[in-house]
Amino acid sequence: MTSAEGVGAGQSASETSGSQQQQQRQPCPNGFDPFRDAREIVRLVQCSICSLPLRHPMALPCGNIACRGCLPEAYVRRGVSYPDLPERKLGFICPAVGDCRKEHALADCGVDVTLAKVVEHFNSVLASGKMGSDDSSQEKRFGRLRSLYVLAKDGRLAYDEEIEFDEEKEGDGTDHQLLAAIKEAACSEMECQVCYALLVDPVTTQCGHTFCRQCIQKVLAHSLHCPSCRTKLQLPSHIPAKSSNKRLTEILVVLCPGELADRATSNTTAEPQDEADDLTTPIFVCASSFPSMPTPLFIFEARYRLMIQRAWEGDKLFGMVLPNFVSNGVGDAEGTPFMEYGTMLQIESIQVYADGRSHIWTVGVSKFKIRKWGYRDDYLIAKVERVDDFPLADEEAFEQSCLGVNLGHPHSSPLAPGQTTMDAFRICADFCDRMISINSPWASPNVLLTFGLRPEDPTLLPYWVASILPIVDQEKYRLICSQSVRERLFITVQWINNIERIRWWV
Repeated sequence: MTSAEGVGAGQSASETSGSQQQQQRQPCPNGFDPFRDAREIVRLVQCSICSLPLRHPMALPCGNIACRGCLPEAYVRRGVSYPDLPERKLGFICPAVGDCRKEHALADCGVDVTLAKVVEHFNSVLASGKMGSDDSSQEKRFGRLRSLYVLAKDGRLAYDEEIEFDEEKEGDGTDHQLLAAIKEAACSEMECQVCYALLVDPVTTQCGHTFCRQCIQKVLAHSLHCPSCRTKLQLPSHIPAKSSNKRLTEILVVLCPGELADRATSNTTAEPQDEADDLTTPIFVCASSFPSMPTPLFIFEARYRLMIQRAWEGDKLFGMVLPNFVSNGVGDAEGTPFMEYGTMLQIESIQVYADGRSHIWTVGVSKFKIRKWGYRDDYLIAKVERVDDFPLADEEAFEQSCLGVNLGHPHSSPLAPGQTTMDAFRICADFCDRMISINSPWASPNVLLTFGLRPEDPTLLPYWVASILPIVDQEKYRLICSQSVRERLFITVQWINNIERIRWWV
């Protein structure tokens, strides 16, 4: 604990004039007063590791911030084979103050462009002016904010160090002027480049750009590229699990509390949607289908002919689920005629016959989970939630746990402990290549013409095998439910082991 002495306490309460004693502090929304809370405000732009003002601030996946030079030296990560990308082979243990201490891939970290600009504005306002050599007069001449900031910049104020001030002393308005100048300069930098309004629940991508959480989710639903720099990003389903940018969130609360409250109010006052309106996805109860895989269908029932006609005239999308083959149905509702998870299909082409029947060619777009359902003209309609694979960091952590890396306990996973994810991929790929070489019935040229060559992507290989292998739907359904590439590959390895024991193709 450091007292005001040596930092610059200025005049004591007994030495202040009557007019200064009567001066009232200017109120600051959310309770942040630039005079009273000067220490907390300066801490917003200090690195929690080196205690200096942030230099090239790096946004970490956990939402913490550190100077680029304060990141530990990267090492080659153990127990990570998928994805097989050089940039994900290097990692480090989170050095930020707090309880994270998780391993981060170096590829998931980037210079926080927005925060770097905000820190520049803090520096230009608070570091301007030439400081005198007499520390005891700093606060009087420059205000608490600037005095504390210069101490931090000179390396004389640790990040977790507190300062005791004379509580009876009143400010002269300098700190309010400084904070107002910072706000005027910095708030424009904290606008979302999608909605062009103040950031709400800011999320920083691995390329270093920051957006409102809802805004980046909407963008990624249609494009997998950053709106600012076009870097390829992860899927929208990963955003809810991604940590908010903690430092920018704190700065927004201090600099723009009123505007932030207005933004939050405008988001909550949106017109509520009619519950019936969210049953928008037509559902075909039929067979297994998988993302990125073709699914040819013959449509002959009147209800589905109508459903396909409407889909073709609209967005060309519909969902397909399996009939219910277990006792329970969707969620806790028993007796539903369909399974809970399915695949969204997009109609690529349609051939309609004179009697109204049709052949359609569809391709899987994504997996989904049914949240609510009903009927329209005798066919099923539902509210669905898109289901994507786990984020890469979670997938890598899952593989490490299976291999007993970094967790300090023996192998605990039933998914072939000791075998990497890419080991499973090679087992599947080698089996497929052998079956193709001997012209196996399920890997014949005609089948390959329909479903394409064996995928090189571990994400898609299990779907390709399930599309052409004579496996019962109950087993294929395991792939539809799974959100882990490793899990799907080892499910496929189990199928291959059973087939090789029987050797039915000989």
